[in-house]
Amino acid sequence: MELRHLRYFIAVAEELHFSKAAERLHIAQPPLSQQIQQLETELGVELFHRKTKRQVQLTEAGKVFLQEAYGLLLQLETAIALTQRIGRGQTGQLRIGFTSLVIYELLPLILRQFREQFPDVELVLRELTTSQQEQAIRDSVIHVGFAHPPLEDDTLSYQSIHQQTLVVALPSNHSLAQAEHIQVQELEDEPLIMFPRYLAPGLYDSIMSLFRQRNIKPQITQEAVQMQTIIGLVSAGMGVAITPSVLQDLQRSGVTYRPLREQAPVIETAVIWHENSLTPLVENFLHFTQKFI
Repeated sequence: MELRHLRYFIAVAEELHFSKAAERLHIAQPPLSQQIQQLETELGVELFHRKTKRQVQLTEAGKVFLQEAYGLLLQLETAIALTQRIGRGQTGQLRIGFTSLVIYELLPLILRQFREQFPDVELVLRELTTSQQEQAIRDSVIHVGFAHPPLEDDTLSYQSIHQQTLVVALPSNHSLAQAEHIQVQELEDEPLIMFPRYLAPGLYDSIMSLFRQRNIKPQITQEAVQMQTIIGLVSAGMGVAITPSVLQDLQRSGVTYRPLREQAPVIETAVIWHENSLTPLVENFLHFTQKFI
């Protein structure tokens, strides 16, 4: 039995007339009759009562087979449509890694617009450090990541899509809070609140380079894993922090942000992936992120 047998049978069952069905199918009537006879022979039952040579009625078995044939063709059409959508990257699951910095502004904007354009894609998000994302991509745990170069793994591909500078976060009652700009030299004796280096080596080294270039040893008195926690400690008067400028959007009471007078390092956010793991869905997502560059 082939698909054409089902389509021919359905046409005859709906027209109840061989000539009309043949005309609808754009074939001659004799071959159509032969195909229906082959189908009945294979099934071992009659599907039609022949009232005349051309006009027919469905048998009880034919009525049942018609409903099943409808279901089979519907399943086939559904399978074809799903396969085509997956092949075009319009559906499926996309696993995305991200650092805490991108959740404040960039990632929500990208995800909201991507979901509007690709509503049938399931997004699975995991908060990971840059190095964790690199490992997760190698292990196929995630498909793409939002991380901060430089990357340790030079086999991964990345595209920078956002840049921001560093600013100083101070308690609002701090003497330096009234200044328009702050020099790194002025922070030499200030208690500094930092995050552990393993969380974001590139960002950590960028901040430390500000002090190292001026032969200053920073007074790190507190460490915190989450950026929100660091800002909370600044608000509590526990020290100052040098943070990416995006954290200004937190608008935490008791905290004032001031730019550095010196040229501050640029913090990159990049989308990262592995060329060997590209799928139509991943390619669609990477192409989509280009609009945010």
